[in-house]
Amino acid sequence: MTGSEASPTFRLAYVPGVTPAKWVRIWNERRPDVPLTLVPVPAAEASDVLRRGEADAGLVRLPVDRTVLSAIPLYTEATVVVAPKDHVVTAAEEVSLDELADEVVLHPLDDVLGWEQPPGEPAFERPATTEDAVEHVASGIGILYVPQSLARLHHRKDLTYRTVVDAPQSDVALSWPEDATTELVEDFIGIVRGRTVNSTRGRTPPPAQPKTKGKRAEALARRKPAAGKSTGKTGTTGKNPRGSSGGAKGTKRGKPRGR
Repeated sequence: MTGSEASPTFRLAYVPGVTPAKWVRIWNERRPDVPLTLVPVPAAEASDVLRRGEADAGLVRLPVDRTVLSAIPLYTEATVVVAPKDHVVTAAEEVSLDELADEVVLHPLDDVLGWEQPPGEPAFERPATTEDAVEHVASGIGILYVPQSLARLHHRKDLTYRTVVDAPQSDVALSWPEDATTELVEDFIGIVRGRTVNSTRGRTPPPAQPKTKGKRAEALARRKPAAGKSTGKTGTTGKNPRGSSGGAKGTKRGKPRGR
């Protein structure tokens, strides 16, 4: 059964901060016969959504359970610190964790950076979500470490962010159930890997067409014999085509001699 038969649409899950717009546009150009449906999911639930078959593939944050899911890393995001606009952190373009060691650090329950406790002074309690943590930063409770795309997603006019040069980073990948690598999944893999529309990777290539004669070969086959060569229709070149009985051009035939 092909992917298009298994599902009338291609369902693509994606986690907060990931922007699938470019790939969706290419999909719509190449596969207008199969609508692509976007399925937003929290980062912590992405693997479960794929395992349950609620999406055909997903743009997720690593790690994922590689015993049941395949994954193709796409890019790595820098980590930033989110702070109020008047915070001392804004004095530099980049900062290190040591420079923020005395700060109160918010650690949301949906943290995607994978550390047990970020460096710095822990806040009194952990916010439920990154969005809640951003609200706490705006209230002056502390600072927050997140991938840059999440800082942009939850941007506020009263907040800013700076790159943290030595913080853990977040890897974004395309993932799908290993036992459900359908034709449509292969198509989307080709898109995120930048394959051309004519690529046959993962597909049966079309049968080779028989070669036809080129224009040069046809011209040679039709070419007339060169001048001066016999065609078999006339006598030997240079001889009178009337045969040996004819005299040479410009001479007269003599009278028969009497006996």
